[in-house]
Amino acid sequence: MEKNVKYWLDISEYDLETAEAMLEKARFLYVGFMCHQAIEKIVKAYYQQELNQLPPKAHNIILLAQQSNLYDNFSDAQKAFIEVLQPLNIEARYPDYRDRLLLSLNQDKCKNILQNTRELHQWIKEKLK
Repeated sequence: MEKNVKYWLDISEYDLETAEAMLEKARFLYVGFMCHQAIEKIVKAYYQQELNQLPPKAHNIILLAQQSNLYDNFSDAQKAFIEVLQPLNIEARYPDYRDRLLLSLNQDKCKNILQNTRELHQWIKEKLK
């Protein structure tokens, strides 16, 4: 595996482990944030592999997936999940959104987000050489 692809993959796996640790500690805001980070970075690994260039310094998973031609391979369920995951990056950072987001997250919702993240992460990982 090319060095930059491996870098993005390794850091995405670290972020996924961090999301799992946050769930154990009931740090719900950061479960969603780290799930977003894990998928963003594995999509960047795919981007690096497919386009043979560093991905842009962007956090929009949908845009990164579209630019790397991964998005068209997503199932409808995967696309719907990305729509759920996308705002968890931004909303965790800003007070106005953060408080509202925190109220919407609980143990069950975060378990579901984490499970869907694991499944999508594995699906993308299988596409990496």
